[in-house]
Amino acid sequence: MTFALHVPDAELEPEPLDPDRIVAGTPEVTGRVLWSSPDGRQLRGLWQITPGTVTDTEADELFVVVSGRATIEVEGGSVLEVGPGDAAVLRAGDRTTWTVHETLRKAYAITLP
Repeated sequence: MTFALHVPDAELEPEPLDPDRIVAGTPEVTGRVLWSSPDGRQLRGLWQITPGTVTDTEADELFVVVSGRATIEVEGGSVLEVGPGDAAVLRAGDRTTWTVHETLRKAYAITLP
């Protein structure tokens, strides 16, 4: 399927956030998978998180921030400051802490094992 979508206005669905991952605040996550490969290993979509701090274990991902701002700390590695227009790459297995300063919306491409 070929299509175009205005990312800032796209409707997203609530995605439950495991309470054990919340470090601070009351962040809420929404998202929408726009495309997935037949084997389910390739995902393209949109994701949004409201302010707060959460932990995660990452998949192989390229994303571009559409709006908002966050600091992503990679355990034992980099600290990424991301905002509108920034692209970032995360590696499978990266353990991260996301501190979301302003509601962050991103478009992503994920590859699963």
